[in-house]
Amino acid sequence: MKVYAINNLTKSYNDQPILDIDHLELEAGRIYGLLGPNGAGKTTLLNILGFLDQPTSGHLDFLGKAVRFQERDLQPLRKEVVVLDQYPVLFTNSVYRNLEFGLKIRKVERAERERIIDEVLELVDMASFKHASAHTLSGGETQRIALARALALSPKVFLCDEPTASVDVENQAAIIALLKQINETKKITIVFTTHDRLLAAGLAHHTLVLNKGRLVSTSYENTFPCKIEPTNDKQVHCHLPGNTWILLSSTQVGSTTGRSRLFIDPERIELYAGEKVPGAGHCLQGKVVQLMEESARVRTVVDVGFLLTVLLKREKYNSLRPGIGDTVAVSIAEDAVILSN
Repeated sequence: MKVYAINNLTKSYNDQPILDIDHLELEAGRIYGLLGPNGAGKTTLLNILGFLDQPTSGHLDFLGKAVRFQERDLQPLRKEVVVLDQYPVLFTNSVYRNLEFGLKIRKVERAERERIIDEVLELVDMASFKHASAHTLSGGETQRIALARALALSPKVFLCDEPTASVDVENQAAIIALLKQINETKKITIVFTTHDRLLAAGLAHHTLVLNKGRLVSTSYENTFPCKIEPTNDKQVHCHLPGNTWILLSSTQVGSTTGRSRLFIDPERIELYAGEKVPGAGHCLQGKVVQLMEESARVRTVVDVGFLLTVLLKREKYNSLRPGIGDTVAVSIAEDAVILSN
């Protein structure tokens, strides 16, 4: 079932285009990562999906019905969707009162409120904080209480803006695990924004990329900073993140030296089981860390010292059947690599 369907949706501020999305469908019960640089339109899209902002033009369907952006029509829809800010605001009274507020507004009976609050606090591992003052919580604890507060309302969709941006590494892992658990046990659709490709690869079933308000290919993820060092007249070393390097031809690099950026076309990368690579090309070994379906292809993320996205045709994937944690080799065709300053 489609939870959202977008067609020809635009959003402008002061005649400046912010979003321009031809078509997008989001399936219920899935996790979507929304990547893109600052100013790409990620938060604007999140606010439109949360019925907090209105598109300038176009159509948005929610659960199979067209959305009418009129206040009386939006109120019931907002009960089905919760927007979670990266810096959630809690009332200064107790954790219990924070979770109870939305339930009281919805006229849930007291005994049922108590049951729901106990259940969601247990789910986010914060049961012992039930009567604690909310203003005493750490950043990570605040995020978990915000998740519990949202869960208490039994929404169909979570929209999370940079869910791990304001917490330490330990709490980042806890929040990622919680989002996975919420999706698996409650079947809640989750859409989250992030700049972190590793987070997107590890959490999302599907990755979407916005650039200048438009959806672009996930090949965005194969753009890396690099350093070019000539070795001889014919070849140069291209140093990549994770102490990894590949050899490029001098013809390919031209006059580029020093720091640059490199794009590797994910459709021009061959993947092989094990560590051996037949034939020519730039060869790297690594482990599969993520597998996601994308239409007729399978998006395969391989940790080769950095996260490299390989788009496999379905028949190729079926013949190899790589699994998470499997050791694989990749061969990068020379014409798959593009350098830019």
